[in-house]
Amino acid sequence: MRAESGFVRLGGVPLHVVVEGRGPVAVLSAGLAMAWFDWDRVAALLVAEGRTVVRFDRPGHGLSGPAAVAPSAAGEADRIAGLLDALGLPGPVTLAGHSIAGFHAEAFARLYPERTAAVVLVDGSVEEAPRVLLPPGLRTGAARAAGRAVTAAGLPAALGPLARRATVRVSRTGGADPAARDLVRRCYRTGRVWRGALLENSRYLDVAAEVLGLRRTHPLTVPATVLAGYDGSARGSALRWLARQAGLADLLGARFEVAEPAGHLVMLDRPHQVARAVLEAAAGPREWPGPGPGMGPGPGTGPGQPFA
Repeated sequence: MRAESGFVRLGGVPLHVVVEGRGPVAVLSAGLAMAWFDWDRVAALLVAEGRTVVRFDRPGHGLSGPAAVAPSAAGEADRIAGLLDALGLPGPVTLAGHSIAGFHAEAFARLYPERTAAVVLVDGSVEEAPRVLLPPGLRTGAARAAGRAVTAAGLPAALGPLARRATVRVSRTGGADPAARDLVRRCYRTGRVWRGALLENSRYLDVAAEVLGLRRTHPLTVPATVLAGYDGSARGSALRWLARQAGLADLLGARFEVAEPAGHLVMLDRPHQVARAVLEAAAGPREWPGPGPGMGPGPGTGPGQPFA
């Protein structure tokens, strides 16, 4: 099935969405400053295994419009629920969240358990005791001001794609950025994406603290998997990160799995393992054929017309 790409307006913000395949629904949410196309290979594998795959760009990311309000864990969970409603996909869905989107995926599973089949945290963010020192309004204002200054200085147009490529290269073990150059230019030459990343980062600790609060009031009642990226080195930082990921799995009562070798961008380094984790999350372990011959990036996912 060809990917359908378009826009859904939620909370006054046009969200870029890609839907493809048929069958049980899997929602893939990317990390800070990443885009829908970073899931291309995972999406192709899931579609081949009979899944409907939904990918979307959060406000200020990818091709979506700028954020109207500062992000929160509950707000992102509500956004996913609203998006599924707009697409006519009530669920239950398996939700995979990478990096900071792991907070959003966990919040959705806790706030909407009846709509969640399972949750997979792909090298998800971990904050055992987040401490917010400055008032949220001050940090948000500073992030917005920095975003305007960066845009006015022309840095996104001059350095955006280069910064994206460099970040991806150091965040994986498998080489360079596989994303199409025209898509990278279209997204990362805009000040909108830089402003979106700065705003989301400014509220990172607030979101982490909010998730800790949800853990006390909303039990996690669905199957969960923590998939941690590990590059195979003996570096202390890598081993400490693995230990923190294992601790998160223990805390959530989740299945723990290591993706090796992989950097933080596990979906680029180990797409087959990510796809398998999503497939097994709700159904339990089973025989999975793995990569077929010629399995490559997903179908074309260029922006299309708005969804009806």
